[in-house]
Amino acid sequence: MLILDLLTSEPRHGYDLIREIESRTGGAYVPSPGVIYPALEALLDLGLVKVELDGQRRMFQLTKAGQTEHEANTETLQAIAERLAALQESERPEDPEDVRGAMYRLRHTVRDTVRSDPDNAANRKAIADILADAQQRIGKLTAS
Repeated sequence: MLILDLLTSEPRHGYDLIREIESRTGGAYVPSPGVIYPALEALLDLGLVKVELDGQRRMFQLTKAGQTEHEANTETLQAIAERLAALQESERPEDPEDVRGAMYRLRHTVRDTVRSDPDNAANRKAIADILADAQQRIGKLTAS
């Protein structure tokens, strides 16, 4: 329903949907492409959205059936909007901005390093060891 709601104002591509959801949750939730794209495919299969190409990117927009479905679920959409607003207004967000930024940079560094030399088993093992060490060290913080 949230995706349908985001598509009511304008066609969007998957990455734009991810960023908009992140923005609407105050950064507390950032859906992965593995969540967004299967959801979009399901909406396509149901006939609720259609795709137009914008260069190499697929832009998703509501169909008439999607607009009807959106209009039929105003109560659900209101509940979603209230929950998203609560996440943004929280005095204690799920992931404070400094931690969220560090996690984002770490994820991208790990991904880029592995992708730059995917056959390098020594690098992959070193990365796994570093991550395991970080996990243990961070886990000890909650015990203190």
